[in-house]
Amino acid sequence: MASFSILNGRVIDPAAQLDSVVTVHIAEGKILALGDAPADFTAEWTIDATGQIICPGLVDLSVRLREPGAEQKGTILSETRAAASCGITSVCCPPDTNPIIDTPAVAELIQLRAQKVGMSKVYPLGALTQGLAGTQLTEMGSLKQAGCLGMSNALEPIANTEVFRYALEYAATHDLTVFLQAQDSHLGRNGCMHEGAISTRLGLAGIPEAAETIEVARDLLLIALSEVRAHFGKISCAQSVDMLKQAQDKGLKVTADVAVHQLFLTDMDVCDYNSHCHVVPPLRSQRDLDSLRQALKLGIIRAISSDHQPHEPDAKDSPFMMTEAGVSGLDSLLPLVLRLAEEMDVPLSKALSWVTSEPAKILGIDAGSLRLGAAADICIFDPDYRWRLKADVMHSMGHNSPFLGWELGGRVTHTLIDGKIVYTYG
Repeated sequence: MASFSILNGRVIDPAAQLDSVVTVHIAEGKILALGDAPADFTAEWTIDATGQIICPGLVDLSVRLREPGAEQKGTILSETRAAASCGITSVCCPPDTNPIIDTPAVAELIQLRAQKVGMSKVYPLGALTQGLAGTQLTEMGSLKQAGCLGMSNALEPIANTEVFRYALEYAATHDLTVFLQAQDSHLGRNGCMHEGAISTRLGLAGIPEAAETIEVARDLLLIALSEVRAHFGKISCAQSVDMLKQAQDKGLKVTADVAVHQLFLTDMDVCDYNSHCHVVPPLRSQRDLDSLRQALKLGIIRAISSDHQPHEPDAKDSPFMMTEAGVSGLDSLLPLVLRLAEEMDVPLSKALSWVTSEPAKILGIDAGSLRLGAAADICIFDPDYRWRLKADVMHSMGHNSPFLGWELGGRVTHTLIDGKIVYTYG
């Protein structure tokens, strides 16, 4: 493999608390040195990153690749290529594919296809229960051996509390993290947006906060009982944040992330029946949004995900409550994180940690860092580049974004995976 250097860029590595203009030297697909090159190193070529930021490749905790089973919405090729084009070098794939990731064969198939494509690295989650049906446990040990980093029942609640308890205990025996999306199986099951004054005015069935908070409370009690390591994905409510803080203060091994659209949009954005704002969990109130931002500052929520769910146009071209939920979030993840850093007045290094080192720690993977010897998974971006999000500039097959038309800052110019340039802008 070629040896090369990245020159004149501002290197931000949240894991190493590094923020400085230094040269990055790469050899054999790994970070060889930062700053002065070793005496025996010769760069075969260079990248001039003047005026740009060099950071670890982004790590996304929730990306639906749609393959296998829904290739009309996206494929492993299209969505990993899109991720790489957006500076995302590692993605975590939930188990609700078709077939479901409840056998080693499906987990291995997805990884083999991703490796063949050679774009973003794909880390699958295995199903907690067979068929995500919530009745029989999967062979979690076999799924772990097949490359699954954790277990999840995706969007399907496990209504039987005894089954759920055994699932958590079984995952704990295999030292697996359980990834949870808190959602009661009955409350608001016919809803399509946050229950409140706006849903009443629009005549849309609502999903109450209790649909999330009741499930968070139950999950935390069982987590304490089983002593499993657990991660709550896509938290949306202020009360959920309060319960998570109490659990963390008690020493429970629980972490959480938030979908990036929950940090910018509220139920008010549904007022014109914009189907791109149909998401699960739903966009909540301004109070909830403010609480989620504060939880990031305090470290109660440690990561931001895109919650990428690409759809074909027909899936969003119906009356609001009949459309499919989900946002195509890869293209807007980094620009919105940069905007968040400005609006919240937090250091850029801290904001980037929410999409690099912190999600990598949650997944337990060697990523999100530019330490010496680490794989050269790198994102280089121009923080001052201004552009408008339009369907024709999106890299994903899905163009279902509530941020269409927004002017954003930050454009990825190069993405490297294992020292190989997989994307160059222009």
